[in-house]
Amino acid sequence: MALSLPAIMKTTAARLSALYLLLFALCAVLLVFYMTSLSARMLTAQTQETINDEVLGLARAYQRGGLPVLVRVVENRSRQPGANLYLIADANGQILTGNVQSLEPGVIETEGWTTEPFSYQRFGEGGLDRLRSGTADQPAPQAGDSGTPQSTGAKGHNAIALVLRLPNQMIMLVGRDLGEPERFRAVISRALTLALGMMGLGGILIWFFVGRAALKRIDSVSDASRRIMGGDLSGRLPVTGAGDEFDRLSENLNSMLARIAMLNEGLKQVSDNIAHDLKTPLTRLRNRAEATLAGTQKTEDYRQALEGTIAESDQLIKTFNAILMISRLEAGYSSEQTGPVDLAATVSDVVELYEPVAEEAGVVLEATVPETFTINGNRELIGQALSNIVDNAIKYSTDAAKAPKVRVALERAGSEIKLAVTDNGHGIPDDADRARATERFVRLEKSRSQPGSGLGLSLAKAIVTFHNGRLDLLPANPGLSVVMSFPWRETP
Repeated sequence: MALSLPAIMKTTAARLSALYLLLFALCAVLLVFYMTSLSARMLTAQTQETINDEVLGLARAYQRGGLPVLVRVVENRSRQPGANLYLIADANGQILTGNVQSLEPGVIETEGWTTEPFSYQRFGEGGLDRLRSGTADQPAPQAGDSGTPQSTGAKGHNAIALVLRLPNQMIMLVGRDLGEPERFRAVISRALTLALGMMGLGGILIWFFVGRAALKRIDSVSDASRRIMGGDLSGRLPVTGAGDEFDRLSENLNSMLARIAMLNEGLKQVSDNIAHDLKTPLTRLRNRAEATLAGTQKTEDYRQALEGTIAESDQLIKTFNAILMISRLEAGYSSEQTGPVDLAATVSDVVELYEPVAEEAGVVLEATVPETFTINGNRELIGQALSNIVDNAIKYSTDAAKAPKVRVALERAGSEIKLAVTDNGHGIPDDADRARATERFVRLEKSRSQPGSGLGLSLAKAIVTFHNGRLDLLPANPGLSVVMSFPWRETP
């Protein structure tokens, strides 16, 4: 999706990129000016030190032999390649000797260091310039024409110098050309400018490739979010597998969407189940009341009808309480408090509670509890889940081919504590049926002859999930094994 520049600048990524680029450019410009200025100061100081050394040497020559020796030394040094600037002039400014042909006016009028770089021409450069310009017939300027100003241009040079007055009022100038320092400073400026340009180009390229990729990912997340807000809860945010912040955010939001979809599906199932499965007991209540009112029953008949109605109502209330408990546990919260729970003691209590029920049904109920296992949870909820499972096992083991038997076993397997209830009844041979058995109000065909609402295993699964565990239905051949697995941590 193409975006205009104003639209791009409204994005956080583009603003951050522009801000970083601006700060980076500002720091780079300051660095260019600082390095250039530092280089110029260093070169100027080096040049002045060189000139001071030359002046000291010429002063020693003057002290040795006076003006003749000084002139001879200046002439010798002037002829050397790459020599400094040397000039000796009389009191009127007429150049007597040296390698300087002309100077900018006013340079030798003030004693000491020149305040600003001045322009000059070396001796002999004027004739070469006339040859190049085709004016060789014109007379070359004399050494005494120092008063003629020489403007700075392509033919001139820039220099700094130290001007001294000799005891006989003659003037001596010792200087150094600034061509090399200026070229060095220009090289540094060009290098830093080039580096600045490359860094700016690199910043733009990084923004173009990295920033645009981030913007595309944000756009894809926005598109997926719009589809989800439109009602498509099956949609998920894209995950590229890079493991960055976008992927972690997408994974968390996808987990949240999966949880929301599961809760919505559960709500839909509850609504459907209430509409279908609770319609039968409500219809039965109404028919019983209508039949009682239609006849000429005795007082005892009315009493029996009311007692049956109360029993049916209690069963409905229990069903609604179970649905409410399942919904709260699946939503991840409950008013029940959690703490250390001794599973061995819980198993012993439940087995002791159901021993009379099992004996009446002709079922052998036994427990295998080798040691004490303590987990963090709610004793009442775990006891209720175990009671539902034991109750189902007793009911569905009565048609066993051999002697009906239910065994409750508690053991540790690796990092889990497994609480298994196994019977030797007809079981649930089909894998799909075992997966459906933990859904609300689901009663398999072989279970229709037994009383119940189809919420026992659903509530047990919700309780185990609330404790960060899992509920597995496994074939026992014969029979069924319902296993509750809880995470185990060694108590300090």
